[in-house]
Amino acid sequence: MDWTEVTVAVNAADIDTAGDIAQMVVPYGIYIEDYSHLEQEAKEIAHIDLIDEELLKKDRTKAFVHVYISPEENPAEAIAFLSERYNAAGIAHEISTASCVEEDWLNNWKKYFKPIPVGEKLLIHPVWEQEYDPKGRVVLHLEPGIAFGTGTHETTRLCLELLEKYIKPGCQMLDVGCGSGILSAAALLLGAQSAVGVDIDELAVKTAVQNAALNGVEDRFTGICGNLTDKVSGTFDVVAANIVADVIIELTDGIEQFMRPDTIYVMSGIIDTREQDVLAVVEKKFEIIQRREERGWVAFAAKRKL
Repeated sequence: MDWTEVTVAVNAADIDTAGDIAQMVVPYGIYIEDYSHLEQEAKEIAHIDLIDEELLKKDRTKAFVHVYISPEENPAEAIAFLSERYNAAGIAHEISTASCVEEDWLNNWKKYFKPIPVGEKLLIHPVWEQEYDPKGRVVLHLEPGIAFGTGTHETTRLCLELLEKYIKPGCQMLDVGCGSGILSAAALLLGAQSAVGVDIDELAVKTAVQNAALNGVEDRFTGICGNLTDKVSGTFDVVAANIVADVIIELTDGIEQFMRPDTIYVMSGIIDTREQDVLAVVEKKFEIIQRREERGWVAFAAKRKL
């Protein structure tokens, strides 16, 4: 049986919130079309000036969230949920559906994912791209599958930029909500001795293990399927949580038990409107030592108050 592609059209200004809401519908990822910052991103991220003519013709005022519903699920329920949540958030939207062969949707999003330099040291390389020039950067090979986390989103880039600074040779890292394992693999390539990645989604953990193997660091990576830190033991030099504001608030309550005196706590996935909510909880126990922001998303590096 065919899958159902649900496409939600929203105003480009609402795409971040719309994407977060859509992520609640399925456990295996979505993809987003947003051309509102096309020229800027082409220069800043891909470092190119020549842009395909068809892309330039795209409507910059609209953005689209694509969600795929398996044959075993009920598309009507997903559509009703999305519409209800978008109405509650005050997001104007139009929802359409189309039949989609599984093989098509598994590969559709790949055309939006190209090699991307991150920070000063890393280059994220999707494995299906044959020609690329690392230009002296550490190459992180990635096969995201359908787990969230390709490195193209601001929250992941902010996290990677912080890890570049705080990962030291021989350190041990905990990656909470590891998704595709991109943060763990990057940390290991940057010199970490070991990394533990935990995610509630079995598919994400499987993908994270595969990505560790792609980068030749599988012997130093441990993937755990569990809810936040429920199945984690030990202490770490760096703890990263690239999730959402509410989960970071929940996680911060007991995260110290996995930390050493000088552990760096990296937090991302925080939309700027929730920054003060997060700080109200985090700053009770942690000192913020670095803040980074990109296009309405905020990330922090923090240390325990001793």
